[in-house]
Amino acid sequence: MTQRDWIEKDYYKELGVSSDASPEEIKRAYRKLARELHPDANPGDAKAEARFKAVSEAYGVLSDEKKRKEYDETRALFAGGGFRGGFPGGGFPGGAQGFDLNDLFGRGPGGLGDLFGNLFGGATRTGPTGPRAQRGADVESELTIDFVDAVRGAEVPIKLSSPGRCDRCGGTGSRPGTTPRTCPVCGGVGLVSRSQGAFAFSEPCTQCRGSGRIIDDPCPECGGDGVSTRIRSLTVRVPPGVNDGQKVRLKGQGEPGRGGAPAGDLYVTVHVTPHRLFGRSPKNPDDLTITVPVTFPELARGATVTVPTLDSTVTLRIPPGTASGRTFRVRGRGVQKRNGTAGDLLVTVEVAVPQRLSEKAAEALAAYAEATKDFDPRAHLLEGAR
Repeated sequence: MTQRDWIEKDYYKELGVSSDASPEEIKRAYRKLARELHPDANPGDAKAEARFKAVSEAYGVLSDEKKRKEYDETRALFAGGGFRGGFPGGGFPGGAQGFDLNDLFGRGPGGLGDLFGNLFGGATRTGPTGPRAQRGADVESELTIDFVDAVRGAEVPIKLSSPGRCDRCGGTGSRPGTTPRTCPVCGGVGLVSRSQGAFAFSEPCTQCRGSGRIIDDPCPECGGDGVSTRIRSLTVRVPPGVNDGQKVRLKGQGEPGRGGAPAGDLYVTVHVTPHRLFGRSPKNPDDLTITVPVTFPELARGATVTVPTLDSTVTLRIPPGTASGRTFRVRGRGVQKRNGTAGDLLVTVEVAVPQRLSEKAAEALAAYAEATKDFDPRAHLLEGAR
């Protein structure tokens, strides 16, 4: 991405958000547009595909905090095509006419780029004579997995629409069968130096636009950029015990770097489908939870019940006089940890009240009520209210 691209393109407008939009607003806008414009949803629609690529490019810049800051600063400085003709308030360094702010922020002798860093994309130099390089942006994606897969871990295939190295040209930017040539003006450095009055400045080479290379025959797929938005198939290794909303990092699977720099990373947000029986403890996500319905006689007289686990079943002994809502801990039946140990299964017992009673059951219940009429479970409440 060159500074000219940043000056000419309005990424906020592309996503339909304001320039002070929050990261969450930008993410929501991108997801909505990506769903609407995705090639799978618009087969054969070249216009939707081009718009999808533009939206992906805009999100690639605005979702990266560092890139967004540089983009905003670049557009603020060069709004309206740049400040040519002098500084605000008049005056030129050394009395030079036609001064360009590109000079002021150039790198090299006299350039403020060495003081403020590279304003245009955070580029770095690969060497004294090498072209400038820039690490690829990080990319975000999402996937939804089953509760059991989240607990045990799984390898999940995903399809990702994101900027990647152009397959047709291999990332060179040149039409297959051709190669870029070294820029004859800057000698492949990407910068040229010139004197203006008493000052010497370095600025991006206008011949190669700072890339250090000349592409005589651009690749028809990526237009010479070496990067194109494409559908990639990847396998995400979800570790055991991943929680809903956690991110899995795939190093080097983000946007490819420019000028030989490394690619960014891919961060996959994992969403876990709830299980009909099991949950995760809010205090310790390595512990699984389950609620088991029991009868009143089982709690009052004690009982042994069979409780399901993710793998099989366990036997749980309920002591006589157990209160409804009590939780029992079954060791080692929770989430398997990376160190080989496992969390626990927390079993909560709750009384199940029948909706209808047979005549015989109603008579037995009435007899029980009569036999236990001296027992008042709310006596302490009434005493506390006096």
